[in-house]
Amino acid sequence: MAVEVKELLEAGVHFGHLTRKWDPNMAPYVYMERNGIHIINLYKTAAKIEEANAALSKIASSGRKILFVATKKQAKDIVAEKAGAINMPYITERWPGGMLTNFVTIRKAVKKMASIDRMKKDGTFNTLSKKERLQVDRLRAKLEKNLGSIADMTRLPGALFVVDIKREHIAIKEAQKLNIPIFAMVDTNSDPRQVDYVIPANDDASKSIDKILSHVTSAIANGLAERKAEKDNDDNAEEAAPKAKSKAKSKVVAGDEEE
Repeated sequence: MAVEVKELLEAGVHFGHLTRKWDPNMAPYVYMERNGIHIINLYKTAAKIEEANAALSKIASSGRKILFVATKKQAKDIVAEKAGAINMPYITERWPGGMLTNFVTIRKAVKKMASIDRMKKDGTFNTLSKKERLQVDRLRAKLEKNLGSIADMTRLPGALFVVDIKREHIAIKEAQKLNIPIFAMVDTNSDPRQVDYVIPANDDASKSIDKILSHVTSAIANGLAERKAEKDNDDNAEEAAPKAKSKAKSKVVAGDEEE
């Protein structure tokens, strides 16, 4: 869907931080200063959303996952809802250190969660003492809270989408180390040079976060739909191939019989 400047304005995407808190590297995206607050240039925001959407759609259509990161109160529920709806992994609790740089260990923790689930299914869990069951339940709840949303992420993500790069600086550093593309909502108090795809926007208001994420997840959904359509076409082509082959064969056989 096309990005309208008017809808960004209505969502308050243009409100930056106090002028004394700004990062000078955000100067290209600042339109003006009003009552001691920087106002973001929404025409640039709209263009940057389109640019980010095209890249995200491409990553999704290639089959790679996009990991969403937002641990601030205003963004948590929105990110969980929007990313969950398109089946993308997300971190809305504390960022687990080494989530990307020590991915093997994180995967082990996720597997531990799966093994507890298996224990409950096959009855092994019931053979444990009451104290042990309590400990296992607590461990399962802790793992679910921190890693439940990335349970299906079997390899490193194709990209990171971050709300508030100042707050999520550890996630940013890990992604940089591994050359994972970073997409982010960047407010006027942050350094956009840390991000590959900058979306200059108010990252504090839930309305603004909701608006940007609606556009972003819609583009990812389009990429996923594209991938599915391609897969279906390939499957149909594979199914059609043997039929065409047997048709040709029967024609040849019929021709031989006529002779």
